[in-house]
Amino acid sequence: MPSFDAYDEAFLDDPYPTYARLRAETPTFFDETWDLTFFTRHAHVAGILKDRRFGRDVRSVVPAEELDPQVARRTYPPHLPEWTKYIRGSFIDLEPPRHTRIRRLVQWAFTRRASESYRQRLVTAADGIVEEALGKGRMEAIADFATPIPLAMIAELLGVPPSDQDQLVRWSHAIVRVFDEGHLPEEGLAGEVAVKDFAAYVRELLADRRAHPGDDLVSALIRAEHDGDRLDEDELVATCILTLNAGHEATVHGIGNALLALSRNSGEFRRLQSRPDLVTAAADEVLRFDSPLQMFERWILEDLELGGVRLERGHKVGLLFGSANHDEAVFANSETLDVGRVDNPHVSFGGGIHYCVGAPLAKIELEVALLSFTQQVGEFTVEGTPDRVRSLVFRGVNELPLALSRR
Repeated sequence: MPSFDAYDEAFLDDPYPTYARLRAETPTFFDETWDLTFFTRHAHVAGILKDRRFGRDVRSVVPAEELDPQVARRTYPPHLPEWTKYIRGSFIDLEPPRHTRIRRLVQWAFTRRASESYRQRLVTAADGIVEEALGKGRMEAIADFATPIPLAMIAELLGVPPSDQDQLVRWSHAIVRVFDEGHLPEEGLAGEVAVKDFAAYVRELLADRRAHPGDDLVSALIRAEHDGDRLDEDELVATCILTLNAGHEATVHGIGNALLALSRNSGEFRRLQSRPDLVTAAADEVLRFDSPLQMFERWILEDLELGGVRLERGHKVGLLFGSANHDEAVFANSETLDVGRVDNPHVSFGGGIHYCVGAPLAKIELEVALLSFTQQVGEFTVEGTPDRVRSLVFRGVNELPLALSRR
């Protein structure tokens, strides 16, 4: 059966030719390494995200002895109990009614209106970073630009002081690495330690906010109530960890991927320079063109047939977001970056009941980064060859050194 090597250097550099081949030749296929049935076409990926025959949590539906053992070990690693408890216990990995209950108590903090209230602070931070970089003529865009923007926002939401923010990044990197099939044993153990340390940190935050309530997300989550229902201690910890991981990793990669794409498409960079009104469309387009979240998994909750293959409950499917976002059946000139693209139903934020609750804030962060960069920078080039993150789940670069000049 056809497969692909998610860690091959050529694939990491540019997976989209492989995805195009798979969409054309074998759009639905089983991969032995991941032990997943992968879907590559937009119709299937978008459909599965909304199909209640698939889910994020299988534990209350299928007996443990009927689960695919390899996939179950990767999803709920028994040797990483704290990671499993808090990462798989966050509402993004739950099904109704628990998912509905927790999401209802959290989503108010990430509405478009709430997210817009942070825009000016983000603009001030981003403009200051770019101005400082222009004075030097260079910037390492991941550490100096892509990371501080979402990190400052998430840290403010959680009420974390600046002195602790670098530690948040280290915990986040270690925790999300465990999602990938190719993580090393020592990386798994590092993820477990990071969850333990972060959980302990959050518990201290919770104790402090109970004694001294503020206007941050932690204080609000403690107060959050719906029809007498409140989040318990473990749910609060899991939600705070999810806020960091989901709000940091994908946004950092999204900004880095956007700058890399614009460096390789100078015409679109100049177009956005002259048409700042296109920034909302441009943010969606860079998310489509080089998606920071490339693959998501769903459990099969009942036996069914889809895409010409038989799917058995207790197994999993892999949804290749990066491929779906380049599906020529949905996106005209799908391999072309078009910052003015209007019809853009990308799946980078997922779909269905698990659609990313932080999408409004993530979009604003990306818009701010794009505007700040394109309106201040005249020309820029990438120095050297970008070092891609070794992951099928998250797509980004570890470093992105830029030489730049003032506009």
